[in-house]
Amino acid sequence: MADAVMVIDSILNEVEKVIIGKRDVLEKIMMAILAGGHVLIDDIPGVGKTTMSVAFAKALGLKQKRLQFTPDVLPSDITGFSMYDKNTGSFHYVPGAAMTNILLADEINRTSPRTQSALLEVMEEGCITVDGVTRDVPKPFIVIATQNPAGSIGTQELPESQADRFLIRLSIGYPDVKEEIEILKGSQNKSLSAINSVINSADLVTLQEKTRQVYIDDSIYEYIAQLAKLTRQSEQIELGVSPRGSIAAVKMIQARAMLFGRNYARPDDVIAILKPTLQHRLILNNRARFEHDSPDDIFASLVKALPLPKIAER
Repeated sequence: MADAVMVIDSILNEVEKVIIGKRDVLEKIMMAILAGGHVLIDDIPGVGKTTMSVAFAKALGLKQKRLQFTPDVLPSDITGFSMYDKNTGSFHYVPGAAMTNILLADEINRTSPRTQSALLEVMEEGCITVDGVTRDVPKPFIVIATQNPAGSIGTQELPESQADRFLIRLSIGYPDVKEEIEILKGSQNKSLSAINSVINSADLVTLQEKTRQVYIDDSIYEYIAQLAKLTRQSEQIELGVSPRGSIAAVKMIQARAMLFGRNYARPDDVIAILKPTLQHRLILNNRARFEHDSPDDIFASLVKALPLPKIAER
C-alpha cells in the first residue's frame, strides 16, 4: 500500500504543475480513475476543465484522444465506421475517438442527443459495435467529459441515462485571489509539456485491481443501501439513487481508502464521496422545482437523517 500511495501522490503532483489550488478536486478525479469510472466536470468556461483532463492523461502515461463536441459531431466520430477499400474490394474499420484509453469529451452538452447516446455502450460495456461487429476498447478506458452549465447558449441537458453512467460529477470552481495571482505569474512558463508520465496502462490496471480488494465493512454496505432507500422515498425526489448509483458509491469508497494507503474503508471515506457520486443521480419532482428547493439542501438533509456507520479500526 505504501508504494501505491507514493505512485498516486506522484501522479497528483504532476497534474498540479498546471492546475493550482484544486487538490481536493484532483483527488476525487484520481479516485474515480482508480475505481475504473467516468468523470463529468460541470463548470463554466475558462477554469481549466480541459487542461486538467489532458494533464491526467499525460501523468498516467495513457493514450488519449480529445473530441470537441459541437452540433455537427456524428456518432461515427465516436464509434468509428466501415470504409470501402477499392483496392481490396472489401470494407475495413476506421477507429473513432473512443478507441483510446482516455477519451476527453469536451463540452459534451453542446452536441445532439443522438451523438451523446453513442457514448452509452462504450461507457457501460467497454466495447463498440459498428455494422454488427463488436470490438473491445483498450483497457483501461475512461471518459473524462466536460460540460458548461445548463442554460448556456448552445447547450442541452444530458439524458438521465447518460448522466448516470458517470461515476462522479463535480465542479472545479474559481481560484481564490492568491491562487489566481500564482496562475497569472506562471502562465508564460507552465505548460502540459512539463508533465511527466508516472505510470503506464498496465500499472494503472494493477492499481485498479488493488482498489477492488479494499475491505468494506457490512455496516457501510447497510448505510449505502439505506441512503439509497431514503432517496427513493423522499417526497421531493421523483427518481432516487439506482442500484448502479449504490455500486458507484462502494467503488468510490474503496478508491478513497486506496488513495490514503488503507486496505479497509472508514466512515470518513463514506461521507467524503457521497455528494459527487450520488447527487447528480437524483431527479427532483415538480413540487421541489416549484418550491425552488436546492438539490444540495435536499441531499444534505437526507444524509443528515441517517447515522453514519460505526466500525472499529482494523
